Amino acid sequence: MRVTKEQLKDLIVTKLHKAGLTEDHAGIVADVLVHADARGYHSHGAMRVEYYAERIAKGGTTHNPNFEFTKTGPCTAIFDGDNGAGQVVAKLGMDEAIKMAKENGVAIVGMRRLGHSGALSYFVQQAADKDLVAISLCQSDPMAVPFGGAEPYYGTNPIAFAAPGKNGEHIIIDMATTVQAWGKILDARSKNKPIAEGWAVDSNGENTTDPFKVNALLPIAGPKGYGLMMMVDVLSGILLGLPFGNKVSSMYHDLTEGRNLGQLHIVIDPERFAGINAFKESVAQAMKDLNDIKPATGFDKVYYPGQRSAERENKSEKDGIEIVDHIYEYLTSDVVHNNAYDNKSPFAK
Repeated sequence: MRVTKEQLKDLIVTKLHKAGLTEDHAGIVADVLVHADARGYHSHGAMRVEYYAERIAKGGTTHNPNFEFTKTGPCTAIFDGDNGAGQVVAKLGMDEAIKMAKENGVAIVGMRRLGHSGALSYFVQQAADKDLVAISLCQSDPMAVPFGGAEPYYGTNPIAFAAPGKNGEHIIIDMATTVQAWGKILDARSKNKPIAEGWAVDSNGENTTDPFKVNALLPIAGPKGYGLMMMVDVLSGILLGLPFGNKVSSMYHDLTEGRNLGQLHIVIDPERFAGINAFKESVAQAMKDLNDIKPATGFDKVYYPGQRSAERENKSEKDGIEIVDHIYEYLTSDVVHNNAYDNKSPFAK
């Protein structure tokens, strides 16, 4: 089923509002989910609505959170999200980081007590749209084995980065520190398709291509990805005084309880360094240089990070967004939730 971005947003807002979110907060969550679907990150798009709606309806997401923003220095702050919707807390946290970076050249804002915030590319793009460089790091619940281990300890612990070029074109990186994000497993399950070799292991620690047998994900590049996921956990968890490693609360255990997740935004104003015009010129030149590189056998072009996602987003403006049938049926139904997620292992759904 193909829908326009506006139609998809309206469907998501309606569902989340019925579950209990304010329309304003539902609108922000919907913006982030539609952003993900439009750019081809379907694992972080509309397929997440059913889970969010169940958590909201059961009280695990605060319907009207009392946000508290505390500056701890000229360039540092803590944003307490009161277990609000993760997308809302992360967006508002980035809004504040952008203001601080414009004033002082750099900003580091830590967000505590927020829910799952979805595609981090949305938040770093907020900064790039304002001619700023941004990094965002986020904890997630344990579902990845450390290098050499057979039991999960860290989460997918994603990292996102954005740098502005010219004419609204940005370099954007959004990646899990596992070979693939957990949402890719959920996406494969929703389509009843196998996953690629090397993404995940089963309960015996053996590689599996069956998404329903996945017990843990694998870090990217072995020990290097393992090191990166530890770094993310330190900066977005331990640095903020939050639970870390396998102590991070599960997305799916008891949806009546809030989550104490952490996320960190780092924002830099290039004007204080190379100067914004020179910076954007160089970024644009790097983009062109990469596109001009001779492609290897089997490739038609070298893309700069985020280029294909931007092309998919532009295409979605004309052609709409493809939504899996059963997700569209849920979005257009009267059902808010059906206990599909509560008290389930993340590996059960």
